[in-house]
Formats: sequence, structure tokens, C-alpha cells
Amino acid sequence: MKYDFDRVTSRLGTRSLKWDQLEQLYGSNEVLPLWVADMDFECPPAVKEALIRRAGAGIYGYSTESVSYKQAIIRWFSGRHGWELQEDWLSDSPGVVTSLSLAVELFSEPGGEVIIQPPVYYPFFDVIRMNGRKTALSPLLHTEGRYEMDYGKLEELMKGGARLLLLCNPHNPGGRVWEAEELLRLGELCLRYGVKVISDEIHCDLILPGHKHTPFASLSDELAEITLTALASTKTFNLPGLQTSFIVSGNRDIKRSFDRKLKQLSLLSASFFAHEAVEAAYNEGGEWLDELLLYVSDNVQFATQFLAEKLPQVKVMQPEGTYLLWVDCRPLGLDVEGLKRLMYREAKVAFTEGSIFGEEGRGYLRLNLACPRSVLAEALERFCRAAAPYTVS
Repeated sequence: MKYDFDRVTSRLGTRSLKWDQLEQLYGSNEVLPLWVADMDFECPPAVKEALIRRAGAGIYGYSTESVSYKQAIIRWFSGRHGWELQEDWLSDSPGVVTSLSLAVELFSEPGGEVIIQPPVYYPFFDVIRMNGRKTALSPLLHTEGRYEMDYGKLEELMKGGARLLLLCNPHNPGGRVWEAEELLRLGELCLRYGVKVISDEIHCDLILPGHKHTPFASLSDELAEITLTALASTKTFNLPGLQTSFIVSGNRDIKRSFDRKLKQLSLLSASFFAHEAVEAAYNEGGEWLDELLLYVSDNVQFATQFLAEKLPQVKVMQPEGTYLLWVDCRPLGLDVEGLKRLMYREAKVAFTEGSIFGEEGRGYLRLNLACPRSVLAEALERFCRAAAPYTVS
């Protein structure tokens, strides 16, 4: 490979959320963190070079967006996903969760129900409840080792009056890459019952070999009219600290409402550094991403085989996308606090405990595989060694 993903780079002392809060979060600086979804890899060299050039300006004043920034986004989604975007469909937002929260406020009524499909990315719960709305739960079905949508339950909730759905596409934490046929079936229900869709597609580029991402809004003109898609380059190229994302909507009313809300909150100003980084990533980061996906795929295989050999009681859900691994640890017989004790105190590792993704995630752990294989191996060895006593019947 051209890029060395095996190289271990220390992030200590960089104000890293993942690495510099170990004592505060877990009570020990010896804990190995594989939790929050950023990568322990350097971003593409072109991004680093673009940021250095931008920093050299010396004056960090108010900035505007450039035509080349939007064109880079448009070219990327056309070439990578076959989705033909238009410039006037795009608006910047500080982050995907910000976009989700604004969309819930704008496109649902106070006290109204918003549909989600747990286990799912935990801020979905927050942006609904903290906006004074109610979660309408349609739990995913666990069928033959992977998640599927419960269309019967979805229709029941829509019949009951829910008019907004938050879609996680690809799915976090389960790693499902929803197929076009699945999304079309969901879309038919949304059109039948007048349900708008806010589609979180931040993991859209992190698709493992053998699978293909389908943007929900790309499936038909009718579905594009009811959809706001939240996107970012930050997961793809490891740029989350730049606090940048964008939304896509071809519906003028949806787009106008969203832009008006951004203006009300004074969130329209372009980040001084972010656009240069995003443009460099989309224009020059494709080769880096291709190699990253191969490395992550190998990490998936490594982790799956390691757990099968050392801790066969737990079961891995094979991801089709993302760099996250969803592991069923219920056979260990531990409750939430027991799993936390096993991780933080006994194994000295930090994975993400599953109940925060909803009750359906209780007993599961989410592992971040976007790290050098030596780090992954050490974390798995610690966990399996510490878990061994719990496997004795």
C-alpha cells in the first residue's frame, strides 16, 4: 500500500476526545480507547497540505464559500455514487447532528412523533427528545445475523400519525448498507402516508468490498421531494474536529426553511479552514480512501477471526459498511454495569456500551476498527483475557 495505516501515531496531548480524557472517563490512563468514531490514522496528505497553506495566510477573518468547494462535492458524489447534485441543493451546516436537530425542529410538531429504528446512533434520541418530540420506535429485526427493517411496524407508526423519519443510511452501529430495494420499500410507505425523511448518510463513503451505497434521495424524483440528506466528509477522511458538514435537498421549500433557520442562528458563515480541507479531500483523497477501506476490511476479518478463536461465545455482526463492529456479548451474562466493569477495570479497554443505542443494544458492544492492527490486536487480547472467567458455565 502507498499509505501506512499500520503506523502508530500518538494522539496524547492533542486535546483528543478519545485519548486525552481516559482518567476522567474511565478512571485510568491505561485504558485503550476504541470507542468514539474517529480514526487513529492521519488524514490524506493533500488535506494536511491544504490546511498548512491556509494557516499560512496569517489573517483568519470571515470567509465565504467558493464555487470550487461545491463543485468538488458535486464531482465526488457523481463519480462515487452516481448521484447528480446541483449547487442550489447544498447548504453548509456545522455538523450532521446539528442538521438532524434543526430538521426535527423544522419538520415536526411539538409533542409529535418522529420515527427511528433502534438500535441506532444515540444522538437520534437526543435530537428528538430535546426538541420536545416523542420517539416512535420501529426496532430493527435481527434476521440471520444482520438487521432488517420492520415494514409492518413502520407502517403502523405512520398510520398512527408520525410524519417524520430519521434514517441511518448506512446503519450505525450495525454496519448495514441498505440495499436499493429495501429503501424503495421504505420510500413507498413514506410517500403513501406523507412522511418526510431526514437521511443521515455520513458513512456513505465507508462501504466495504462487495457492497454499494444508495443515497435515499437518488431513488426517484418523488423521494427526493420528501428528503433532506445530511452529509459530511469528516467520517470519510478523518476530519471531525473541523466541524463541517452539508445538507442536500432538491425540495425548494425544505431547503428554504433550513437555510432560514441557519440564518436565524447565525450559522451561515463559512469556516476559515474547513472548505480547503473538504475540497482537497474530495479532489485528491480517493486513492487514500480506497486503501483505507481495504485496511478496514482486513481489520474486520482479523477481529472476527480473533474473537471466534479466543472468545467464541460472543457473536460478531458482519458489517457491510462503516469501520464499526457490533458484537453481541449477551452470552457473557453481564448487565450494563457488568460490561462496563469488564471493559474499563478488568480489560482496560473502552468500547462503546450498546444500550446507549436503545434498549435493543443492551448486551452489545461497538468497537471502532479504524486503528492500526497492532492496537486492535492488543485491545482484543485484553478483552478476551478479561472475559474468559465469564464464559465458564
